[in-house]
Amino acid sequence: MTERNPRLYGRVINWDDIPETELRRGVRRRVYSTDEVMLAHHRLSVGMDLNPHSHDDFDQLVYIAEGRCNYYVDGVPHEMTAGSFLLVPRGAEHYVEPLEEPCVNIDIFVPPRADFAASLTYLNRSR
Repeated sequence: MTERNPRLYGRVINWDDIPETELRRGVRRRVYSTDEVMLAHHRLSVGMDLNPHSHDDFDQLVYIAEGRCNYYVDGVPHEMTAGSFLLVPRGAEHYVEPLEEPCVNIDIFVPPRADFAASLTYLNRSR
């Protein structure tokens, strides 16, 4: 068994405690991660800059926590509302288009994404 990161245990963190980063027009992100799973909380605005992209090395589980959107996978729109899940398979081109605000999209990644690691520096702060 691999060694676990002790700074993650016995610690309550609220989304509002996590620094929010503006990625591009209309997209703000907060990231939380354990040693084995990562959550990326995205607050999206109608009319945001769309970003079609794909990931070759992992699947992405999408959860819509608030609002309504079209989530495109390989060009096919999937209408999603609060409480909806969608699995985006590795290699599939995908992007989200919010249809109403607030729209909150939570992405779940296993294993955690190395390219999001810089978003976790807040965990180094003392409690």
